[in-house]
Amino acid sequence: MHRSFARRSFMAAGAAGFLGRAAGTARAADSPTAAGSGPTRFPLPNGFRPEGIAIGTSPYAYFGSLAGGDLYRASLATGRGTLVPTGLGEAHPTAGLKIDDYGRLYLAGATSREIRVASAHDGRIEKTYVVGSDGTMVNDVVLTPGAAWFTDSYKPQLYGLGLGRHGEPGTVRTLPLTGEWEQGPDFTANGIARTPDGRALIVVNTVAGGGSLMRVDPRTGAARAIDLGGATVPNGDGILLLGRMLYVAQQWQNAIDVFRLDAAGTRGVAVARITDPRFRIPTTIAAYGRRLYLPNARFDVEVPTPDTDYDVIAVDQV
Repeated sequence: MHRSFARRSFMAAGAAGFLGRAAGTARAADSPTAAGSGPTRFPLPNGFRPEGIAIGTSPYAYFGSLAGGDLYRASLATGRGTLVPTGLGEAHPTAGLKIDDYGRLYLAGATSREIRVASAHDGRIEKTYVVGSDGTMVNDVVLTPGAAWFTDSYKPQLYGLGLGRHGEPGTVRTLPLTGEWEQGPDFTANGIARTPDGRALIVVNTVAGGGSLMRVDPRTGAARAIDLGGATVPNGDGILLLGRMLYVAQQWQNAIDVFRLDAAGTRGVAVARITDPRFRIPTTIAAYGRRLYLPNARFDVEVPTPDTDYDVIAVDQV
């Protein structure tokens, strides 16, 4: 999520946003291409206002709405989807989200300060946690074997939701960020991922060094800037690690920057930039097969309406 968008009132924007359950199934998607097994562009309901995306082991993508928290489930084979009405209203947006192997969705509740765990089957909310303090924005999430970790874009801290042997959500702990972490006057932390060796976390810091990636020790909160050889990620939003390749959505640049990391996640080399004329401020990334899928959040639309169109773009991995 971008800092300028985050300053807006979710209450005010939501009133002009997604009129939710009346939207139903989205219109037909673009045709499949020879390079893949499904469409490389497909629509979301008008007015939906997407931010996050999650894809599990099945060819279905889940999207969260900033305009009331509802979910949308789309087939990657056809591009068609249905609304999963799980939202709690305008004061409960959904930003980043992830899906586990047990059919649970972990939802970052943005300015609601909520961490929500929902059923991917029917959207039923199973657990809700309220974290942080006034001004907190729970922005993005990554799943690890022992915890779901969430960023707070306005506070120098992460939230770790403990997970049981079969992924059962437990209790939440707050992890203050120290070391080289630099907190800006407002929006700072954004996307989050694991290091290739799984021992630490990677967090986008939109302030330090003009936009950087931080390696965070999940035991202590000590942060250290990842050496990117002079590269910066000033518009870094969602990030996705595939092997040692880290994909960074640079939303306002309408691009994905790709870095090859060392195993520990202490150094990275810029290897590619993916651009596409269909990008309209993409925010987050999920993968299926050899493709990357990104929702176009269209944060350049100052006052979204129920007629504002949104879509999803698929591009090839590096």
